[in-house]
Amino acid sequence: MRINKLIVLALSLLLFLGMTITGIAQDKVLIFGSSGDAVRLDPADVTDGESIQRMDNIFEGLVEYEAGSTEIQPCLAESWDISEDGTEIVFHLRKGVKFHDGTDFNADAVLFSLARQYDMNHPYHEYGEWPYWGYMFSDIEKVESRVPQLLYSFRTIENDEILVSKVDNYTVKVILKAPNSSIMTSMAMFTVAIVSPTNAEKYKEDAFRNPCGTGPFKFVEWVKDDHITLEANEDYWRERAKLDKLIFRVIEDPSARLLALEVGEVHGIEYPNPSDFERIESNPDLVLMTEPGMNVGYMAMNTGYGYVDANKNGIKDPNEPLEKVPGYFEPLTKKEVRQAINMAIDKESIVNDIYMGTAVVAKTGVPPGVLGHHDGIEDYPYDPERAKELLAEAGYPDGFEVTLHVMPVSRPYMFDPPKIGEAIQSYLAAVGITVNFYQVDWATYLQETEAGMHQMCLLGWTGDNGDPDNFMNVLYGLNSASIGTAGNYAFYTNEENQELLTNALRTYDVDEREEYYKQAQELVHEDAGWVYLAHSNQNVVFRNNVEGYVLHPTSRKFFYPVDIK
Repeated sequence: MRINKLIVLALSLLLFLGMTITGIAQDKVLIFGSSGDAVRLDPADVTDGESIQRMDNIFEGLVEYEAGSTEIQPCLAESWDISEDGTEIVFHLRKGVKFHDGTDFNADAVLFSLARQYDMNHPYHEYGEWPYWGYMFSDIEKVESRVPQLLYSFRTIENDEILVSKVDNYTVKVILKAPNSSIMTSMAMFTVAIVSPTNAEKYKEDAFRNPCGTGPFKFVEWVKDDHITLEANEDYWRERAKLDKLIFRVIEDPSARLLALEVGEVHGIEYPNPSDFERIESNPDLVLMTEPGMNVGYMAMNTGYGYVDANKNGIKDPNEPLEKVPGYFEPLTKKEVRQAINMAIDKESIVNDIYMGTAVVAKTGVPPGVLGHHDGIEDYPYDPERAKELLAEAGYPDGFEVTLHVMPVSRPYMFDPPKIGEAIQSYLAAVGITVNFYQVDWATYLQETEAGMHQMCLLGWTGDNGDPDNFMNVLYGLNSASIGTAGNYAFYTNEENQELLTNALRTYDVDEREEYYKQAQELVHEDAGWVYLAHSNQNVVFRNNVEGYVLHPTSRKFFYPVDIK
């Protein structure tokens, strides 16, 4: 009898364990192998793709991009009206949406999310640098709050004209100080995603470590340099996500990422090494997804001067003089030297031997397919002898020694920065230039280059919204040469170029915009602040039981529709 009881107890225990194990097995947990960790988890205070790919699954904006496209569609705003002259936009907000902390989404949350970025008197302005506001949204002029607590109505300081206002709890009006032909596509960017005011008040300067949005996944934990865990938002205003958990695991080495995918430790990876493509395609358990990327990889040469954006309006004002940046290096201030460096580097060999056919040689900073791409520009030829002549003419017949910042992580536009750095080092050595490498963690790398502490650096850009302004103004405009928040890493300060870029933004005539951008690219090419290396394909790999993932032109990673079978 006792034996029978023991048997029953054992069977019951096994049944319980079986049910528990089955329950765990049924949880859909997708682990994605990322090349680096996030820097911050505040959508308005980042510029790097690793941070963005996590936050794109936590936060949402008023509008969003259609899957696989840069066409916009409603999100937290159900609809919007645009005035005939394009300077007024009224957003009609979606009702019944809640943030992950239970706070209601409404006009107050929208105005809070915007105001903290551009109102220097806002109590939460001090908690971020807000670089993208200056890059893309400076036409929504900085304003002061007239209504206390979290109810905001905004007026310009200069003329008291209302620019952004709360019409009612579910209507917000944005008034631009000038026409802006890229504003609606920009409104789908992560920068203007809506954050919970309650969460911001709770965590203050640490809110970036405790993100809270309205998106399909909620933040769970962040173990620095290891992983970030998200879980499905059970109260999501759309259909619940198919995944129960989404984990971004940091695996910096491309070979280690692929091995983790092959053995099933992760379900997907980014930036696979092109030399492994044949191995990936021959594995029936893996699926390689690839398409042309909207990006550019480059080496920037610090031309020496930037400005301090004292009022943080994203524009170089007359009372903000140019000054030497920390990385000022006299040889690179000379155009002849920068042109010589362009001629000393065999870009075609880099694309063929390192990118291995997964990219095309870049001769301008705007990728093919984007409005204004200037295919008529004649690229600098690979001509080491002419490079030596130019160096001699500039006063450096024996060359010089220079430091190159080399990225520690793979990026969509440059999957193996150290290898590309070694190639550049070899090419420049052949013309008498000694290149020393400098490497540091990713967050520090971005801080130092944005502050102009580098002499030369490897970086690049993936378009955020499909508009040429997102390349030309952000990367090559004088306004973006702001010390500490620079997007223009060459600190190229040509005023004529900035005037062309501003004119292009002020017109809605497509042909006029295209002509302005082409003229600007000719100036940038002549002054040679960058060695444009490649426009690369975007590549991700998943195990074959992962379904529903769609590549996006901006390389952003949206996991809401993804499922594991």
